Amino acid sequence: MVVRRHGQLGAAILTTVGLLVCGTSLTGCSGSGAVAEDGRSGASAVQTLRQAAATLVHAGSSRARTSMEMATGGTRVTIRGEGVYDYRDRLGRLTVTLPQDAAGAEEHRPITELLAPGALFMKNRGAGVPADKWVRVDTTTLTDGNLVTGGATDPYTAAELLSGVRKVTYVGQAEVADTPVRHYRGVADIGLAATSASADVRGPLRAAAKGFATAEVPFEVYLDAQGRVREVRHRFSFVGGRRKAAVAVSSTILLYDFGVPADVRLPASGDIYAGKIAEG
Repeated sequence: MVVRRHGQLGAAILTTVGLLVCGTSLTGCSGSGAVAEDGRSGASAVQTLRQAAATLVHAGSSRARTSMEMATGGTRVTIRGEGVYDYRDRLGRLTVTLPQDAAGAEEHRPITELLAPGALFMKNRGAGVPADKWVRVDTTTLTDGNLVTGGATDPYTAAELLSGVRKVTYVGQAEVADTPVRHYRGVADIGLAATSASADVRGPLRAAAKGFATAEVPFEVYLDAQGRVREVRHRFSFVGGRRKAAVAVSSTILLYDFGVPADVRLPASGDIYAGKIAEG
């Protein structure tokens, strides 16, 4: 995949859209989680946020919109995604759109991404990959735990990250997409989240705790009356690619249409590209 330079951000974007795998051979619980009136602050708020992932499992599925903004050297680039997610089977499908060039023309075809426990599949990956083939990435080997690699944070993993909340403040009532919500702001610890996360998320979070510039992740989250995440924003500091300077990454996920059908089918082994990915 060719990603042209946006100021000094070119190398960071290459890292963020899967080029961490360049040069390598590729081959819950449930519960209502309702937000009680006393869940606005203190220990109750912490407990409410730590149940966010379980509440999504109970909800079953939803549509999702993602936005990932990276900033370094005074330049900002945004990658957007849209799709569906099945929280019970931990499977998602996103269509990810990369930035436009300076003239406003689209640089790349959208990438189709399939999210699965321990794996990320990408189609229209570019960089020498045949158009009809998928690239499979073992997310347990990624130093960011796939929180930023695919250009979108896995919605379920984003909710699991809230189980590592260290401190939280109830901000007040708000609305997200015409839905009344409660707004919380706080800091989560990736390492702490890894100790309580479900088994298929634990490994990637442990890797991220070591790979990020800091394990502390500031967040803002909006929960509806059932305790379901409607919007969550995380701010990561990631050191990746050839650059030594940390890249500031802001990830936003919007969840809506809970219960929508989310039939996500993973590619057959014969449809997965087994060669090496060319860089650049």
